[in-house]
Amino acid sequence: MRLGLINSAFAQAGRGTRFGLEQTKRLGFDTVDIFADPLDIDAAERRLVKDVCRDLDLPIVSLCCVALGLVDFNPSVRRFHLDRCRAYLDLAAEYGCGNLLLVLGEYVWQQEVIPPAEQWRAAVEAVRELGRHAADRGLTIAIELEPFTLSLVNSVDTMLAFLADVGLPGTVRANCDISHLHLVHTPPAEVARMAGLIEHVHLSDCDGRVHGDLPPGRGVTPIGDYLAAIRDTGYDGVVSIELEYSPQPERIVEWVAEAYDKTAEIMRGLGCRA
Repeated sequence: MRLGLINSAFAQAGRGTRFGLEQTKRLGFDTVDIFADPLDIDAAERRLVKDVCRDLDLPIVSLCCVALGLVDFNPSVRRFHLDRCRAYLDLAAEYGCGNLLLVLGEYVWQQEVIPPAEQWRAAVEAVRELGRHAADRGLTIAIELEPFTLSLVNSVDTMLAFLADVGLPGTVRANCDISHLHLVHTPPAEVARMAGLIEHVHLSDCDGRVHGDLPPGRGVTPIGDYLAAIRDTGYDGVVSIELEYSPQPERIVEWVAEAYDKTAEIMRGLGCRA
């Protein structure tokens, strides 16, 4: 496996794109995931990411997209988000990514007004359509498992059901987020059920109760156990560290370095770092 970082760690700390990418390379990461909206970034920023990563020999493996509107009950909102996701896929292809990491939405109004099956169907139809766009560009879509009660995909069961309903196993696959699995009380052994379906992996720690995206070792997540289970499925792709909203943004370099060192140590112990 290779070890990557999602660049939002530096962006949320108010550090520039170039600085974050240069630090990512200096600290020893093999790859980077980019969190950037193609409808928000200008042409100069778009080129900067590509050029700096090329000059640093830092491959971009994933583009992260949160598209909660794909399951909105308004057709106009869903159409907008489909177009927006297509723009993400086009940018991912431009950057030479392997996948688009896609975060779906949640059931609204506590599932009491709109039948949950309708929102589920909207998500399946949207992702199936996006899957075809992805395949045309040589990309895969990785669906994120979110640890929230009303998220459409919030367990191994719902992940497997969603992927089966989309029905594009070579193009629409799973993102395995280690701290999210722990937050929904999924034992590491359950990871085996996703064997052959894992496209990407996110790694962080948490306190076992609240979403946190902490450096490994700062929480209670049995990261080594989950990572071993992922390795045992035959997965040999990228493990990307996800750090969000550091409590000390002025020390973001130390925060990321701590996460890198601890994760690299775990991976070495498991013999799974390429």
